Amino acid sequence: MIEMISTPVSTNPRFSGYAGGAANSAAQRLAEVEFTSEIRISTGIAELDRVLGGGLVAGSVTLIGGDPGIGKSTLLSQTLAKLSDKMSVLYVTGEESKQQVSMRAHRLELKSDELKLLTETSVERIISVAKNESPQIMAIDSIQTVYTDILQSAPGSVAQVRESAAQLVRFAKQNNTALFLVGHVTKEGTLAGPRVLEHMVDSVLYFEGDPGSPYRVIRAIKNRFGAVNELGVFAMTDKGLREVSNPSAIFLSRHEEPVSGSVIMVTREGSRPMLVEVQVLVDESHLGNPRRVTLGLEQNRLAMLLAVLHRHGGIAMYDQDVFVNVVGGIRINETAADLPVLLAVLSSFRSKPLPEDLIVFGEVGLAGEIRPVPNGLERIREAAKHGYKRAIVPKANAPKKSSIKDMEIIPVQRLSEAIEQAI
Repeated sequence: MIEMISTPVSTNPRFSGYAGGAANSAAQRLAEVEFTSEIRISTGIAELDRVLGGGLVAGSVTLIGGDPGIGKSTLLSQTLAKLSDKMSVLYVTGEESKQQVSMRAHRLELKSDELKLLTETSVERIISVAKNESPQIMAIDSIQTVYTDILQSAPGSVAQVRESAAQLVRFAKQNNTALFLVGHVTKEGTLAGPRVLEHMVDSVLYFEGDPGSPYRVIRAIKNRFGAVNELGVFAMTDKGLREVSNPSAIFLSRHEEPVSGSVIMVTREGSRPMLVEVQVLVDESHLGNPRRVTLGLEQNRLAMLLAVLHRHGGIAMYDQDVFVNVVGGIRINETAADLPVLLAVLSSFRSKPLPEDLIVFGEVGLAGEIRPVPNGLERIREAAKHGYKRAIVPKANAPKKSSIKDMEIIPVQRLSEAIEQAI
């Protein structure tokens, strides 16, 4: 059972326990500062540990944002339940009742006997309870629902979010408590509230996913203790979020027969190379302005690549609609997708499928050159591990020796060379 905590009587809103002190204001040489490596706390969820850089750090503050219903509270509940087995954990919720949290814990079949729960929205009272409980891990769900008595504005306003977060962050740092903050997002997909909120915390994680897909992706866009753009993949089930240890398998479609406009690329998210299918549909346009639609890629980059294809490949798309989709709802934020997209465009335009055992990656420059991308050898090895036999890659990324067995490496320097090899 989840242990319930009653709310104490309201305290002084200017409680000095979380006010910044001036006792240690003297300057110190950097060489004199004692170096200590941070101790990582495993959350018990390997994909979340990966995104955090190896686990939680004591005194760190992590902000988790995502669309409504994406699974933020589910992930938090699962994480806190696992951590409560070995550490003192306090879950503060301002959005749900105790009964709602308890119902979710029972539905997910979580072992939450030691998890302590507090329903409160006043920052001063939250900090007062936290001082009495001395939790090693604390979570606030969500930062937009809490308020401080110092300000008169409504919860969720810019001033309230900024001041409430500042007090909670100060408490976490002073007491060496690892803190989770859940944040709402706007319709544009950015975190609601002041941008300074993201600067105040140590890590910012975004929970992403297609509402029609069971798969969820959690991405680190800021991490003071690990790599940014690290990616964790989960599948939403009736028992909560399940880790996906081999995400390449879910982002690939196994077609019964070869289809045009489909290509496999190797992207890199943080420290993980990952195989992703890019699909393109080219169709005759009946509009004055042909459509350029992308899902998972930047639309302006597609327009630029089509111009390069016209100038240096001799193939015009000014009378064609071009639709690009990255399978699985994943977003590609790197230039390694340039060459795969162009080859898939050409494959769909000519209705000629690319080889099923082919993978492609590489950046395309405005002069038609194929530029290398980081960690090329790791990408090729990941493709070989999944049984792919051919790879069209930038010449600078091709291994100098044939160190990868049963893999034909085709190095290219120009877009025209890649077109000749693929189509």
